[in-house]
Amino acid sequence: MFDSLKDKLSGFRKDVEETTEEKAEEKAEEADEAEADAVEETAETEPAETETETRTEPEPESAETADDDSESEDEESSNGRGGFTQKARSFARGEIIIEEQDVEDPLWELEMALLESDVEMSVAGEMLEGIRNDLVGATRKFNAETGDVVEDALRDSLLSVISVGQFDFDKRVAEADKPLVIIFTGVNGVGKTTSIAKLSRYFEERGYSSVMANGDTYRAGANQQIREHADALDTKLIAHEQGGDPAAVIYDAVEYADAHDIDIVLGDTAGRLHTSEGLMDQLEKIGRVVDPDMTLFVDEAVAGQDAVQRAKEFDDAAEIDGTILTKADADSKGGAAISISHVTGKPILFLGTGQGYDDIEQFDPERMVERLLGDEEEE
Repeated sequence: MFDSLKDKLSGFRKDVEETTEEKAEEKAEEADEAEADAVEETAETEPAETETETRTEPEPESAETADDDSESEDEESSNGRGGFTQKARSFARGEIIIEEQDVEDPLWELEMALLESDVEMSVAGEMLEGIRNDLVGATRKFNAETGDVVEDALRDSLLSVISVGQFDFDKRVAEADKPLVIIFTGVNGVGKTTSIAKLSRYFEERGYSSVMANGDTYRAGANQQIREHADALDTKLIAHEQGGDPAAVIYDAVEYADAHDIDIVLGDTAGRLHTSEGLMDQLEKIGRVVDPDMTLFVDEAVAGQDAVQRAKEFDDAAEIDGTILTKADADSKGGAAISISHVTGKPILFLGTGQGYDDIEQFDPERMVERLLGDEEEE
């Protein structure tokens, strides 16, 4: 999962480490030269012979004059050869200051890599700015600590863009009045119906009962598809004849759930584009008639920036509460997973990771970052 993006993030880390290694070596050479110059100057300078003649004692210096001399000596120490030597010696010990020119080329390479991975442009820009702010001016010992500070900058930047809008899904479900109504929307063929089946299993494993409702009343075969899932999961399905009113189907499911103490209603809807006025009107009517507790947008992770753009358009048209990304296991780029929360302001809630009913995982931003930075072993 997201292997290509992982490789590119790792490449950035290595680029910065190599740049700082070269800088450390250069500064070590400068320190050696400065120390050699200092030794040579000391050897050439002989102590002045003291005169034996009687001399008039100089008048005591005023406090103001002494302070001026002290300040002059401090300035010479910090700006003159002594200060340079001290700085050079710190470089020789492996201490470096990461400067803007040290990271500009690696950052440009990272920007290209992010865009190639279908990360949305504004998201890539914010990530780069965060990384630049964290790195430039940082003082670190070279070797392990340089790699650590780069990884910390990457971690902070990734978390800032993928954690937008996150909420505790399980807690919200537990605290909601029952029946809890969840509507699923998105374009055709992205896995809405399968995601409904997976969440039915997810809720069952957590002690909740559910009923499915087929609000996709216009697509031929939609009733059969969702019924196969309902039968396999031994879950009640509410459906009307093809061409019926989607809002009426989901309303009947809510009434059934209320009458039979069912905890959760999972409502499918017809695949639609945000430009399909009739279908969007249906979604709006479902909202008026049923007043769902959540509307979840479903799309494929492999769709990349297309999925991000569609999520934004659906949120503008119908206001989603979160996203399910299907086929995450087949996505090497990771652009949608990185971008979609930042662009919509709504969280990714689940990742589909296979064809089985158990192949769904709750989205955890911190776990995702560890996965992208290679700190978590893939199962």
